[in-house]
Amino acid sequence: MVYLFLAEGFEEVEALTPLDFLRRAGVEVTTVCVGDNPDKIATGSHKIPVLCDISEGDVDKSAPFDMIILPGGLPGADNLNASLVVSHFIDRAVKEDKYICAICAAPYILGQRGILKGRKACCYPGFEGKLTGATISQNGVVRDGKIITSRAMGKAVDFSLEIIDALCGNEMKEKLRTSVLYDKGDLL
Repeated sequence: MVYLFLAEGFEEVEALTPLDFLRRAGVEVTTVCVGDNPDKIATGSHKIPVLCDISEGDVDKSAPFDMIILPGGLPGADNLNASLVVSHFIDRAVKEDKYICAICAAPYILGQRGILKGRKACCYPGFEGKLTGATISQNGVVRDGKIITSRAMGKAVDFSLEIIDALCGNEMKEKLRTSVLYDKGDLL
């Protein structure tokens, strides 16, 4: 089980790309609408509404999970950071050695909690100072143990493929990479 947290102002591509790839790989993903929103609709930073599977209040805080994903975007990352439910799952992920994936601005949430100390990480340019204790990488995606970080929307496919590799292995990663005709050599 993967929880993908969507808060008002999230970056749509950073959230929906991993969701799409995970579901293509057959991974159970639950989208969680963060905040006081009974209709379970989170609206992205570009005004695209997304109907989530459950609301923040409906999350079973004791349910087993393998990974949490925190998309960036502003004020989406700030809204994730303010959520007690998201904080609960970050704490559980650290304690239970589960994957935590954060892209763009969202890695700052981990940095503020000291989770990145002694680890390599990346983020959206300008947020590096908020990755307390991390060795900053200029790579588009960084996996250090159970922490996966990525720079921005332009790296959403790479981020998603790294998530697939972590959960499903290289064979599934390559199968998906091939099926969506993604070849790093094609990029300008």
